[in-house]
Amino acid sequence: MKILKSVLILAMAIVNFNVMSQETSVPNLLRDQLNVTDNHVYVIERELPGAGNLSPEELEAISQTSCGVLEKMGEDNIKWLHSYVTGDKIYCVYRAKNEELVKEHAAKGGFPANSVAEVKSIIDPSTANLN
Repeated sequence: MKILKSVLILAMAIVNFNVMSQETSVPNLLRDQLNVTDNHVYVIERELPGAGNLSPEELEAISQTSCGVLEKMGEDNIKWLHSYVTGDKIYCVYRAKNEELVKEHAAKGGFPANSVAEVKSIIDPSTANLN
C-alpha cells in the first residue's frame, strides 16, 4: 500500500512539472482528453491513509506498479493522466474506454478504487470568460 501511494505522488509531480514546462494548463489538457473519441475521462478516489507522507521512493514504486499494469492492458484502452495526493487520499485522472477498465486496473494493481466518476465537463476561471 505504501508503495502504491509513493508511485502515484511521484508521477503526479512529474506530470505537473511537464505541464508547467509546456505552459499548458491541466484543464486545457483534460478538455482535449474529453474530446478523444471512444474514450472517457474518469476521476478515481483512492483512500490511502497517510498518502501525503509517502516518500519519493514509495511513490516511485507505486507508479511503476501502475504503469506495468497499464502497459499490459494497452494504452489504447486505458491511460493514467495524472494524480493528486492529499493527506489520506489520492485522486487519479484516467482516460479509458469504460469504467470497468478503470476498476480492472485497480484490481490488477492492488489499488483501492473507492469511487470512480466519469468527467462530463471541465470548468476553471477561463470558463467565466465566454467571449
